Amino acid sequence: MDYSVILKPFYDYLYIYLAILLIVTFLKTPWYKGKFGEFLVNTAAKIRLDKETYHLIKNVTLPTDGGTTQIDHVIVSIYGVFVIETKNMKGWIFGNKDQRTWTQKIFKVTHNFQNPLFQNYKHTKTLESLLGLNDQQIFSVITFMGDSTFKTEMPENVTSGGGYVRYIKSKTAPVLTEPQVKEIIAKIESGRLTPSFKTDRAHVAHLKQKIAERETQNLCPKCGGHMVMREVKKGDNAGKQFLGCSNYPRCRGIINIK
Repeated sequence: MDYSVILKPFYDYLYIYLAILLIVTFLKTPWYKGKFGEFLVNTAAKIRLDKETYHLIKNVTLPTDGGTTQIDHVIVSIYGVFVIETKNMKGWIFGNKDQRTWTQKIFKVTHNFQNPLFQNYKHTKTLESLLGLNDQQIFSVITFMGDSTFKTEMPENVTSGGGYVRYIKSKTAPVLTEPQVKEIIAKIESGRLTPSFKTDRAHVAHLKQKIAERETQNLCPKCGGHMVMREVKKGDNAGKQFLGCSNYPRCRGIINIK
């Protein structure tokens, strides 16, 4: 009896199942979620912003003194330079402009992440230096894509979905001339690193190095805050010392002492 004939339908279904499993796993990766969020921002900008007035530059990686900084989107117009940081997240989002870390809550699971306004501050300052602009000509914009809901009041430049377009359009006073807009676009294009997988990989390696340095410098690996000596009060490890984030309970970052 030729078992290969009998088992062929089983193998066919197995291959289909494995292919679907790989696709689903890929769609859940942080890399894909980030890229899909950036795609949504690109699409909204192309549809809702006049391309003759607003000039979109995507995935801008700039060299800095300490390595590189990567900006999701830059939109240049006579109404200013808009530096956009994209977050593709779901769940409830808690935070304010002064907190070093914000909170994402999905049912009973809580996750802390860096305040995106702080994250985008370095981006705007890097561009200010490169372009010779002042803080009246450059604007930080945060947009949350995905199924997320703000549970605390957010600044006007922290938006969800296509709200970032409304924020950009709310700036109606020209702060740049048309020649300045062309010069800014040229400076960004000449100053950026070539967009490529190699550039992205080098930037990720730089970020991992910074996280490792934070740990060795006793800075919080989650939010960058100062670490303080603490002691376990209960359980099998009672009396054991560890480094805990000074921003506790907002941040629960720890470093174990070996």
